[in-house]
Amino acid sequence: MKRFIPILLLCCSLGSPKAQTLDSITLDKAKKIATDFLKTEHIPGMAISVSQCGKTILSEGFGFSNINTKTPVNPEQTIFRIASVSKSITAVTLGTLVDNDIIELNKSVYHYLPNYPKNNHDFTVKQLGGNLAGIRHYKNNKEFTLNKEMSISLGLNLFKFDPLLFKPGTKYKYSTFGYVLLSEVMQTAAETPFNKLVDSLVFKPLNMTHSFMEHTSETHKNITTFYRLNLLNKPVESKPVSNEYKVAGGGILSTSEDLIKFGNEIIYPKIISAKTRDQLTTSQRLNNGYKTGYGIGFSSQTSIKGTPKYFHTGGGIGASSIIYIFPEEEIVISILSNLSGVNMIPLGKSLENVFLK
Repeated sequence: MKRFIPILLLCCSLGSPKAQTLDSITLDKAKKIATDFLKTEHIPGMAISVSQCGKTILSEGFGFSNINTKTPVNPEQTIFRIASVSKSITAVTLGTLVDNDIIELNKSVYHYLPNYPKNNHDFTVKQLGGNLAGIRHYKNNKEFTLNKEMSISLGLNLFKFDPLLFKPGTKYKYSTFGYVLLSEVMQTAAETPFNKLVDSLVFKPLNMTHSFMEHTSETHKNITTFYRLNLLNKPVESKPVSNEYKVAGGGILSTSEDLIKFGNEIIYPKIISAKTRDQLTTSQRLNNGYKTGYGIGFSSQTSIKGTPKYFHTGGGIGASSIIYIFPEEEIVISILSNLSGVNMIPLGKSLENVFLK
């Protein structure tokens, strides 16, 4: 479903070298890339939204949110699981707590959770958010697909007695469970449930009216059906999963247009300070000085033009997603789909080549 006129004059500021005319040929190229990707990957439905200079320049739905009813994807209304892109939203929520002196990034996690099981080594909130604390990821597919409704606090029992994988700061290990622990730190320090923190500190201020936490027992209008591919590469409905306990790492629902609003917060920070934004998006380093390419909730790389690029991918049950943020070009690209197991980076890079030409 098309939502915007495909010929726009973009002007970030008067006389800015970033000002350009985005013609219909460029937008048609982007849409063809997306359509081809949808077919190649057998994706039932996908939404793509792109903004430049804070203005939406493309927002389009591809395919169906439900293949049985042939309900088309609407980028404004169709709600997807954003999977691990949730970590970026968690990071910005954390940033608001940092700015309000509720949490200090370099303090020990045990300062906020004194009763959390002791390990051989201490680790900080910053290390936890940067995947440097040694907290393990899922052991197996059974943990990944767990369909047991639990609170964040109860979810800690899945891993809190396990030893750290390494001495904090010596290695990088991506960990959704690390973000479960981070959310427990946040809600304990703020004395407010994590879900309410995200809603009041991020969703409402950014007018993300179609974004919320997934709850197994709740149903909402416009949520897509979630799919996986069978052995014949045909989409079939995924089995149910409970994401309540791991909401901070992969349990948020949103639209591609809401994620554009979120991405622009990184370019034009309003709810967090520029200083804190920079802490979230700057790559952390191991103890030996090696850059990990990950800050807190954001991967940090360079674009095809050699300029900064912040992004996060997501993969969940019935969901594959990505958000790209290019602060110098003032461009945000968000892509959401309703199929498990899709590598979204090739599509993201193809669209980067289109919009950063």
